[in-house]
Amino acid sequence: MNLFRRKSVTALQAEATSDNSLKRALGALNLTTLGIGAIIGTGIFVLTGEVAAQNAGPAVVLSFIFAGVASVFAALCYSEFASLIPMAGSAYTYGYATLGELIAWIIGWDLILEYALGAVTVAIGWSGYVVSFLRDVGIQVPCELAAAHGVLATGCTVPAVFNLPAVIIIAIVTLLLVVGIQESANVNSAIVMIKLAVVLLFIFAAAKAVNPANWHPFIPPATGNRGEFGWGGVTTGAGIVFFAYIGFDAVSTAAQEAKNPQRDMPIGIIASLLICTLLYIAVSAIATGVMSYKQLNVPDPIAVAADAAGLGWMSSIIKLGAIAGLSSVILVMLLGQSRVFYSMARDGLLPAVVNKVHPKFHTPYITSIVTGVVVAFFAGILPIADAANLVSIGTLLAFVIVSIGVLVLRVREPDLKRAFKTPMVWAVAPLGAVSAAYLMIRLPFETWIRLVVWFVIGMIIYWTYSIRHSNLAKVPAAAGD
Repeated sequence: MNLFRRKSVTALQAEATSDNSLKRALGALNLTTLGIGAIIGTGIFVLTGEVAAQNAGPAVVLSFIFAGVASVFAALCYSEFASLIPMAGSAYTYGYATLGELIAWIIGWDLILEYALGAVTVAIGWSGYVVSFLRDVGIQVPCELAAAHGVLATGCTVPAVFNLPAVIIIAIVTLLLVVGIQESANVNSAIVMIKLAVVLLFIFAAAKAVNPANWHPFIPPATGNRGEFGWGGVTTGAGIVFFAYIGFDAVSTAAQEAKNPQRDMPIGIIASLLICTLLYIAVSAIATGVMSYKQLNVPDPIAVAADAAGLGWMSSIIKLGAIAGLSSVILVMLLGQSRVFYSMARDGLLPAVVNKVHPKFHTPYITSIVTGVVVAFFAGILPIADAANLVSIGTLLAFVIVSIGVLVLRVREPDLKRAFKTPMVWAVAPLGAVSAAYLMIRLPFETWIRLVVWFVIGMIIYWTYSIRHSNLAKVPAAAGD
């Protein structure tokens, strides 16, 4: 058995040209807003406060910068692949073309975890803002249904049993994704405009209330526990907030639905990342300047910071913006997950039923529905911190593999026509791989244990099903490598 048999890049390019099962409806603006839709969400509206209070203090700004720099390296590598191989599947497809089937399976299995738990994490954050907003307008969600199992929702004295709002938003977004990619992109673009307006409103309105004394000490002294303050806290915080940057990765999963992927994919990936990095830095600096970082470990830290800035009138607006913004993140995460499922089934590594496309809507509806059901279940019971860390480590692993894959393909097939080339690739790609690997190391040990468990489950499926049903196993070696 050839565990490292590869899909030919030229064959993938030919398939991208001839395969019209998915509708090519997305332009550069759609792809950029898709990226912004995924990136601006939990990172600003939830994790800013959590990481500031528990890991980095005001230096959460540095955590965002470090994570952003690591993301830029990876984004340049993703852009080269997305323009070269405009197929659904993102890092899974790129791994298949460069490092072989076993590595492709590992990264595909990893992406399933990343996007599914990404949607879970954001749905939990969405629920927190919805419960808070409804309370503001006089509607009380029953405490038993307002958060994850065993968690006390804000303002409650009784632990929750099930997170009903999180399940409801997953169901709504799943229905939208089944109906169509253009409809989903249009809804996402409208939501992005709303949340960008809210974020900018917070930046300009709350900046006047910044008290520089709240930034001292900028890096609180280490407490002795791993990952709590000091420089260790800053780097651990970078690993955690890295979750906030996975949106541009999700853009690449839509390559098969882009009108002109060779030109538009790099624009969408890089533009969305740069815009969002600047906004993350500004928001985290202002939030920790308005009030003590110690008070930001709440489900709705930006709304709390607005209250502290004397912008009580703005609190409800921020909550509405967060609700809208987190909705678009869920949409893009579920979109990415279903496209990875679709690609793996297309290659024979998962059952063919997963690969079915709706005859009217031209969407992989089976994968969308299955994903929605599973994500809704876990969104109803999991706490946010556990889910966020698993998403971060999964994303970072994908970045390591994509960065290495770009170099491998440059060596193996240097003459391929590349619409976009990673600049200074022999520096950028290794820096992308090393920085992502370092941030992985900084994540809690428990997160690594969970990743290993997920990896073992994936290996069992690969050895019992995928290796025998792979399309490449049914053709002569010359068809692949």
